[in-house]
Amino acid sequence: MILESGAKAKTVKKYLGKGWIVQACGGHVQDLPSKGSQGSSKSMWKAERNVLPEPPWGWTTGAKKKITDLLKKAKSSKVEEVYIATDPDREGEFIAWRLSIIFADFPIQKRVTFNEITESSVQDAIDQAREIDIALVDSAKVRRFMDRLVGFECSRFSRSWKLASMGRVQTPTLGFIIEKELLRDKHIPIIYNSVNFISNEVNFKVRFHEKDDPEVWLDDAGKHFPDRTFNQDLASKAISLLKKNKEIEIKSIKEGKNKRSPKPPFTTDTMLQSASSNLGWSVARTSAVAGELYNSGHVTYIRTDSTRTNDEARNKIKLHIKEKFGEDHLGPGVLGPDAKKDSQNVQDAHEAIRPTRPEVELIEGLKDEQQLLYGLIWARFAGSQMSSSIRETRSIQAKTQGFDKIITGTASWRIHAGWEAVYGAYHKTVKLEPPKSELAQGAIWNIECNEENPLLVSDQTKPPRRYSESSIVQEMKKQGIGRPSTYVSTIQTLSRRKYVENSSGALIPTDAGKTLWLEVVPFYNEQNDKGLFAAQFTAKMEADLDTIENSNQSAPKIWHEFVDVFKEMNEAAKIKKRSIPSKRQIELLINLTKNMSEKEREEILKGKEPEEFSGDEMRETLDKVIAEGGDFPASEKQIALVIKLADQLGHSLNDIAKIVNIEDINTLTGGKDGTASQLIDILIKQSQALPASEAQIKLVNKLAVREEVPLTDILSIANIVSIEEMTKQDASLIIDTIMKKNKASKKKK
Repeated sequence: MILESGAKAKTVKKYLGKGWIVQACGGHVQDLPSKGSQGSSKSMWKAERNVLPEPPWGWTTGAKKKITDLLKKAKSSKVEEVYIATDPDREGEFIAWRLSIIFADFPIQKRVTFNEITESSVQDAIDQAREIDIALVDSAKVRRFMDRLVGFECSRFSRSWKLASMGRVQTPTLGFIIEKELLRDKHIPIIYNSVNFISNEVNFKVRFHEKDDPEVWLDDAGKHFPDRTFNQDLASKAISLLKKNKEIEIKSIKEGKNKRSPKPPFTTDTMLQSASSNLGWSVARTSAVAGELYNSGHVTYIRTDSTRTNDEARNKIKLHIKEKFGEDHLGPGVLGPDAKKDSQNVQDAHEAIRPTRPEVELIEGLKDEQQLLYGLIWARFAGSQMSSSIRETRSIQAKTQGFDKIITGTASWRIHAGWEAVYGAYHKTVKLEPPKSELAQGAIWNIECNEENPLLVSDQTKPPRRYSESSIVQEMKKQGIGRPSTYVSTIQTLSRRKYVENSSGALIPTDAGKTLWLEVVPFYNEQNDKGLFAAQFTAKMEADLDTIENSNQSAPKIWHEFVDVFKEMNEAAKIKKRSIPSKRQIELLINLTKNMSEKEREEILKGKEPEEFSGDEMRETLDKVIAEGGDFPASEKQIALVIKLADQLGHSLNDIAKIVNIEDINTLTGGKDGTASQLIDILIKQSQALPASEAQIKLVNKLAVREEVPLTDILSIANIVSIEEMTKQDASLIIDTIMKKNKASKKKK
């Protein structure tokens, strides 16, 4: 049996015992060609309209050796049946398909999937073995074809802005983050004053203004906040009287009950959200620990949009609840929107994330962080089958002497725990008793005054909160882009590309990220009503992939329709890009004309600023100026390298400027034949004569040890006898020679 992870294989091996060879393939074994392999530079392969492309599927890093070893072991053990038990989703089916081709020589191949790694589920999967699901495979193929085409072509387009990449899902996700930042930038703070205090453990607020009050306080969205006022004198009067009187009189009380319903079992996104809010974990950490729990057989499959669970699991947890908390804590069971009839939001037929042994709250031998997440998963599942929690409430209106404004507060105490009984570790202390003072009209409640009670708050409204890792996942889910298998990787890609930074849990877009979304994306999003990187378009593509998976639509049809739309959008973006000058072209023209006389500059620019040129005008002007030998200043990178080399050589900037017959390095010219390039070449040659760096010395010594030859033999390559006399050039020669020698010997082998 072949599984993806070693941990999972180890767990399954315990269940299968002797007679089975259980091995891990390590995830994807073959995929679209990557860097350095045949076809790696192609964005896509041609195909007739009724078929999908057939690219040369290449080995992933380290996979060829691993699979070769598996094949040898299987053949030497005279294996007749190969069970492929990769993950039960789109990507798992793709891996299984590639493995089925690699192991095609074996007489019998069977595909098995299990949503949980328990002895019974593994055996059931073997008993119900099936063929490879080609619809799932085709869906996975089209997903990677889409990603590759968009990634290759659009990333190439973005390089004019010196950006790393664009992606079908990553770019719209970046858009959410930046659009939130733009809202923050537009936010105009509104000042307010409020007064609050505590009496008998009940929070009270002064109600300053009703909706019909001329001085009513509204936020920038027009929302009414009765406990806020612009009038600081009014707020000061309220707090002064409260501190003086040290009491309030109850004017009215309204009785009520508040029911809090449990939530459905975890899906991938809600698990990431809950672990963030309850444990303070990143999405990567949560995903990793959840994977460990799944591979060890403690929880069900962790990449799912489903809130459904099976009867057996629900019956087990209900029995546990009844025995531990009583029958009154049992509820009807809660499901999410995915389980509703005709729901279009569910991607798969998996169960929700739940414990494989629902009756077990604590598992011996788990690491601390594994137990923390397991406890959260268990509580969520148990809670979903429990009754609502119930609180008695008393809505209180009061006044203090000398002040005509109403003071409001709500007393609340829990009378039935329900699902909250399993969440004690994650919730703050809950009040279980009513206030000690009399809950009756005319009752006098005291205020224990101190520096913070009563409290006058003078503040201003805050801008919208930035996305966190978990909340951006929620937004992706809401907008229908991405899937449980891609949530974490999408966020990691945005961070790796330096489009966003995580600051104390908040995702902040970088300058590069803003450039991508605000300058590059409009070439694709503003050309028609679709918008390649609009959330709606990406969501439609995700939905189309689901229809392939469910065999509702033909994979070739979906793919070729996408290609048609993409080609149209990409060509339109290129045409638009050519019609306006790039930033780089504008900067170049500014540099080229910087040192010209006013007359020369006017002749070249013809009364326009560089930003006002059309694309064609800009290209014609640049060609003309450069052809006429126009000199333009050196780039910032060139200047920085000159300064660095001067420091290494111990030269003053004035001295090195004279090398190329200029007075100041700021007058260095750019281009291949400019004085900056000439000076850099000279300084690099001079720097080669400097003593070898510490890093070079360390590497040369290391090579001597590795090659098992005396250091003197190594040094003789550069015709030197001691490491003290080794220059940078000598060190480079020695290192290059040995590296080339080793490379050549490897090729011979």
